[in-house]
Amino acid sequence: MELRQLRYFVAVTEEGGFGRAAERLHTVQSAVSRQIGLLERELGLVLFTRTTRRVGLTGAGERLLPEARAVLAAAARTREVAAEVAAGASGVLRLGTVQGPGDRVHRLLQELAARAPGLQVRPVRLPVTERLAAVRSGELDAALVRARPDAPGLELLPLWRDRLYAALPGGHPLARAAELGPEQLAHLPLRLAAREANPPFHDLVAPLAGAPAGPPFTDLLATLTSIGESPLDPSWTVFYEVGPVPKLPRTAIRPLTRPALTTYLAVLPGPPGPALRQLLAATAARAPEAGARTADAVDLARPRPTHRPQGQHIGADGDVQGQRQPDPGPDVLLSRDPQIRHL
Repeated sequence: MELRQLRYFVAVTEEGGFGRAAERLHTVQSAVSRQIGLLERELGLVLFTRTTRRVGLTGAGERLLPEARAVLAAAARTREVAAEVAAGASGVLRLGTVQGPGDRVHRLLQELAARAPGLQVRPVRLPVTERLAAVRSGELDAALVRARPDAPGLELLPLWRDRLYAALPGGHPLARAAELGPEQLAHLPLRLAAREANPPFHDLVAPLAGAPAGPPFTDLLATLTSIGESPLDPSWTVFYEVGPVPKLPRTAIRPLTRPALTTYLAVLPGPPGPALRQLLAATAARAPEAGARTADAVDLARPRPTHRPQGQHIGADGDVQGQRQPDPGPDVLLSRDPQIRHL
């Protein structure tokens, strides 16, 4: 059975004859008669009563007519949806996500929703190595990653940059500075998680250590507390903003002048698909809001002030592999509940 045969069947019914149906369909009457005959033979039914004066539906034809119209309507809707998907106005974008920082990701998705309301975003939380593997295999359309991981076979498109923050004892002389350069902290032991927890971030910040390694890093809150309670044996750690953490009176948190942490969009090489094109367009639309800070990294949000309003603090990263706090689940991207993480 072909859609063409069903179209001919409906046209003959609505026009009341083979000749008028042929005119409507821009074909010859013999072609219409032949296709109706093929349809009747395939179904094993007689659909029309034929006389020299009129053509009418049989009982079988009357029963099948609404079904034929439903099939043709479904085919037309399928073509409409396919066109929407091809244009990126509909479909599903499977996006590997990271938590935070701030509301950058939320605003990016809001821009995407404004551009393509029919496009569904399916966020997926995975460790970074699994996230990148899912992009390579086609299970994900794209993935957000930090600190430029090793990603053979993929393109890494820079999206935005975030400042790193240092935590040190509140009574240390360096705590009086509004911001710190890493060279100022080089003489203090640096507390870091093991490299296998997150190689890209570890490789980014490990060169900041100029003194022997500090005490073991446990989790962010415990480490910040320990730093503040050890003024006679000072050490420091480094992280960046995701969400608020408890205010610790004995621990000072100061922005670092460098390095910055870049967030990338990992994609397969080659022309992007329709859904990914919409995401890239949303990314570009957000960029003028802040202006690109560098030629190789586009900021999607306005620069954040160094001095924070009362009650706002510094969080930690959520892109952790290996030892970490329990993952809150795949919907964490859309949750505004604070999660305390460290890279």
